[in-house]
Amino acid sequence: MKLLIVAVGLRVPDWAQTAWEDYAKRFPPELKVELKAVKTEPRGSKTLPNLYAAERQRIEAAIPRGTRIVVLDERGTSLTTQALATRLTNWQLGGDDVALVIGGPDGLDPEFRQAAHERIRLSDLTLPHAMARVLLIEQLYRAWSINANHPYHRE
Repeated sequence: MKLLIVAVGLRVPDWAQTAWEDYAKRFPPELKVELKAVKTEPRGSKTLPNLYAAERQRIEAAIPRGTRIVVLDERGTSLTTQALATRLTNWQLGGDDVALVIGGPDGLDPEFRQAAHERIRLSDLTLPHAMARVLLIEQLYRAWSINANHPYHRE
């Protein structure tokens, strides 16, 4: 199974890239994690629907057909780490690759968000984009470690 993180925004600070790489290399070969960063649509004088449409097109192009789509959404389901570990197990048993989508500065196209298989909330706090990427991969690694009885997670 592959976990594909699709994130709107090409540039993140060095600390975030370093943290991402550190967690990404910890995953076992049977659970590959890949990041596909897509370009943020320049804001300029464009309307919000036009921004959403352009970013949605890029996001959809980055996700292979047949992939389960999970969007990060402030109105999504709040999960504990243990609940995320259960979801990860269910995704693995389902057999499909999973794309977790992080929107841009204005979020995600509402229709795309609604059409996703799942909507989850990473935090009740507003997070900088780079922090959301790092927090997501750390929590996915922690979920894997729970399922694998690896000592990383302690309760």
